[in-house]
Amino acid sequence: MPQKSEKPSWLVRRLPSGPAYESIRTQIASHRLHTVCQEAHCPNIWECFSHRTATFLILGDRCTRSCRFCAVVHGPTETPDPEEPKRIAETAMDMQLTYVVITSVTRDDLPDGGASHFSLTVRQIREQLPDTRVEVLVPDFIGNQMALRTVLDAGPTVLNHNLETVRRLYGRVRPEASYTRSLELLEQAAASHSGAATKSGLMLGIGETDDEIVQALRDLRSVGCRLLTLGQYLQPSKTHLPVDRFVTPEQFDRWRDLALELGFERVASGPF
Repeated sequence: MPQKSEKPSWLVRRLPSGPAYESIRTQIASHRLHTVCQEAHCPNIWECFSHRTATFLILGDRCTRSCRFCAVVHGPTETPDPEEPKRIAETAMDMQLTYVVITSVTRDDLPDGGASHFSLTVRQIREQLPDTRVEVLVPDFIGNQMALRTVLDAGPTVLNHNLETVRRLYGRVRPEASYTRSLELLEQAAASHSGAATKSGLMLGIGETDDEIVQALRDLRSVGCRLLTLGQYLQPSKTHLPVDRFVTPEQFDRWRDLALELGFERVASGPF
């Protein structure tokens, strides 16, 4: 087992760049938009941008929560930009995207948690690109069912809400969130008959045990979650939670196989 401060060989890769990467970066900047790729210091940013893929971050770049795994800045928030949904739709059209992912900082300061902004963004994309699939990665809206309904009524293809970690670690990893509340949101989305597939994700290597991972997967399936992502936790900075272990590609393959056996329809499982 490598030292926690050392990245193993399977996490070392050449960073791609080139015209496509620069084009995406320039378009995002010119439209005054944020991406979670940039704000969260995602290690996949070069690859995704090079493949003309980006996850748009709406509702500003400041979060009202301070999860200990996340690099998005916590601090004073601003009023949501009413023109942002239109700019995102225009950017998606310029990029000729066939799949758009929309996520946000958590905005507990807003009455609906930003649900109406999610809804308008999805509708604007649908208007500009009717055949484009849209995935929304939403916060928990503090359990506000009407807020969730507002997002689902806009007609996203996928409703994603990440569980992120196992129940025992919530107090340390996501102190302002609730494991039960996140499961309840996914259950409500699955039962809504909106047509949106439900999706969630876990990061591994933050202190969980194998038994706890299995239980989390079973919990997700029990609320009708259909799609799953499993990835390696990487420490964004020295002020964030340290990496507890590096999960090997072979272990990720085994987790994928187990998840499929448990009934998930599609599983993306790997270090990246």
